[in-house]
Amino acid sequence: MTSRSLTDRLGGLAFGGDYNPEQWDEPVWKEDDELMRRARVNLATVGVFSWALLEPEEGRYDFAWLDAHLDRLHANGVAVDLATPTASPPPWFTLAHPDALTVHPDGTRLVHGSRDTYCLTAPAYRSTARRIASALAERYGDHPALALWHVHNEYATLCYCDHTAAAFRVWLRARHGSLDVLNEAWGTAFWSQRYTSWEQVLPPRATNWHKNPGQELDFRRFWSDVVIAAYREQRDAIRAHSDRPVTTNLMLPAYQNIDLRAFARELDLVTSDQYPSDPGLGAAADVAFHADRARSLGGGRPWLLMEQGTNTVYDGDRILAKDPGDILRHTLGHIARGSEGALFFQWRQSRAGAETWHSAMVSHAGPDSRIFREVTQVGEAVARLGELAGSTVTAPVAVLHDSDAWWALGVDGLPSPELDYHAALGRAHRTLWEAGVTVDFAHPEDELSRYPLVIAPGLFLLTDEGAENLRRYAAGGGTLLVQHASGYVDERLHARLGGYPAAPLREALGIRVEEYRPLRRDERIALSDGSHGTVWSEALRAEGAETLAAYTQGMLTGAPALTRHRFGTGQGWYLSTRLDDPDYAALVARLLDAAQVGPEMPGLPAQVEAVTRHAPDGRRWRFLINHSTEQVPLPEPAHDLLTGGTVSELPPGGCAVLRMA
Repeated sequence: MTSRSLTDRLGGLAFGGDYNPEQWDEPVWKEDDELMRRARVNLATVGVFSWALLEPEEGRYDFAWLDAHLDRLHANGVAVDLATPTASPPPWFTLAHPDALTVHPDGTRLVHGSRDTYCLTAPAYRSTARRIASALAERYGDHPALALWHVHNEYATLCYCDHTAAAFRVWLRARHGSLDVLNEAWGTAFWSQRYTSWEQVLPPRATNWHKNPGQELDFRRFWSDVVIAAYREQRDAIRAHSDRPVTTNLMLPAYQNIDLRAFARELDLVTSDQYPSDPGLGAAADVAFHADRARSLGGGRPWLLMEQGTNTVYDGDRILAKDPGDILRHTLGHIARGSEGALFFQWRQSRAGAETWHSAMVSHAGPDSRIFREVTQVGEAVARLGELAGSTVTAPVAVLHDSDAWWALGVDGLPSPELDYHAALGRAHRTLWEAGVTVDFAHPEDELSRYPLVIAPGLFLLTDEGAENLRRYAAGGGTLLVQHASGYVDERLHARLGGYPAAPLREALGIRVEEYRPLRRDERIALSDGSHGTVWSEALRAEGAETLAAYTQGMLTGAPALTRHRFGTGQGWYLSTRLDDPDYAALVARLLDAAQVGPEMPGLPAQVEAVTRHAPDGRRWRFLINHSTEQVPLPEPAHDLLTGGTVSELPPGGCAVLRMA
């Protein structure tokens, strides 16, 4: 089952969003039919939060209302992405099974009244979720409206209850085999934590001070496996009755309770949700970051944007509005980077409930509004791009991403709270995005030889296999940048002895880090090339590497800060501090030059994004998105799919999808 089976069924790229007709009445449904036709909607996600209506009492289902809506959507040419409603159990479930409610690390048991208030390890929850997934699949598995199955919604809430404790012990037995091995892995000789029976082992609940870091890391790994197992149960129940593809919407970019790479292998089609946290150009960069990660999770296969906010930018505790034209620019940003369309949350803005102020395709103001006019324009644009369905994106640079490394930087007791893994990933990606270069995200143990340049921005945890793979990559001709605080610990979170990073990587880099020296908050340290570092510094010894920049103050005066090592037929660079943004951009430019990697479309001014999709038969389409306020001439006129004509320039904020020869 592939993304092409979805686009073949739709007759083009997907466009639409979450549809909750149960919140409205018949006059609104009739208006919805007309407005969906006007907006070119061809796919609606239905049933995500409908458990209380679908199963009003335990074991008694009411499908009549859903029958009517699926039939109505099908009659109006709209296919359905049918969800299992298991992200929001109904009140009867939580009353009948209070032990299945979420428990926080401090022991607080939550009550019904929101969503995601359940424990994935609770037997009652798992059996009830399987049952409703099976019932839905048995009834709708071959419904003519059905194009895609959507299991759950935005996994996964963490829980620390007794069900979780029991399941955690089973998982630990399977992973470690014995308490002796567990004690060694967790370093329980420290602080008198040695376990002498399995019953003593608990999840990392609230405790007096620092939690055991090995326990925290293993709990994250365990919970990810729990999530994937829960998904598989529903997926397999569906597959017993239906041949349509099955997926779930991953939450990107910063939601990290799951090994998303492992989860993506279980999906027929990778789908994900994206909500920018910064307005303007920051939102555009966030779109690219999200889209490149989503595509990479599926190994480069086409994927699908399951949710985006029509007019929503989350900025801390504020919900900001998007600028005019952003709906199109963000939608095309995702499609350019491999999405087979674009869906929104949601179709019609709710008039009551917890997300009343979450934007929608049809806002409270109704269709006579700027938002709906833009939505209609975007729907028309997406409808013109059907010919590129199934095409893929090729990237010359990889940024390394590993869930274990992310989780490792989230444990207690680290030398600095500013070792932010997500921020490091995003910064590396944004710098490359601003340089006009398309990026893949890869795992440290992946085959990397196809990438001229690989950047490792935060591999605090690195396995021996990963270190050897990076050594092999550099020796084989690759250009590798490893950044500060990398390779400090192995997969058990045990510190590397004899110097950092792991020995094979030290060989490739030609350096040995002897001492880490975090900087004070807001401290800047000058380097000999005029650049400046923040957050972190290291005392390192060059063992074959050449020093490109040295520290110029304090005890590190004269010590290497930036090094390069010619190794095999490639080169390993090491950066031992966090450079200021302009200095980091200059370093990345040097690396791109060393790796002979240029921008996707040379000669474009800043803030003009270019990405190319490739078909197996050699056809190509180049997306151009102008995020600036300037008119941008193109090197030569080209056919634009969005207008159906020839274009020679991009207006301020304008977009084009060029059919290449």
